[in-house]
Amino acid sequence: MSRVARFQEHLKTGFMAEAVSAARCRAHAARAEREGLPNLARAWLELAEQKDELAIRQLEAAGQVREGKTAVADALAEDRFENSVLYPKMIRDVEGETADVFKAVVEAQEEHVNRLSELRTALQAAAGDI
Repeated sequence: MSRVARFQEHLKTGFMAEAVSAARCRAHAARAEREGLPNLARAWLELAEQKDELAIRQLEAAGQVREGKTAVADALAEDRFENSVLYPKMIRDVEGETADVFKAVVEAQEEHVNRLSELRTALQAAAGDI
């Protein structure tokens, strides 16, 4: 394996670790909020923000943060793949509550696809920012 490939793989692994950890912190914050612990929730959100910053640094170092039009096109392709291939396969492989969670994700992601399509159209029509 070349040094570049190992470098990229390590950045990907580090990014995933921080991104998942940040999401977990947000989930803990939401639960703390529901339990009437706003200070604990705020602390979890601060940690999530810090972890997001670490994840972003690694994503940028890996060359995965692109300019506007390319970023929107990439995100649109990714969400379409997830909705048409990834999640349907997972839904077929599970049942019950887990399948319901994946179905809800697909439903929510349809809104993301619509929003990204709108952004792409707006970017294509704009001379600069939308």
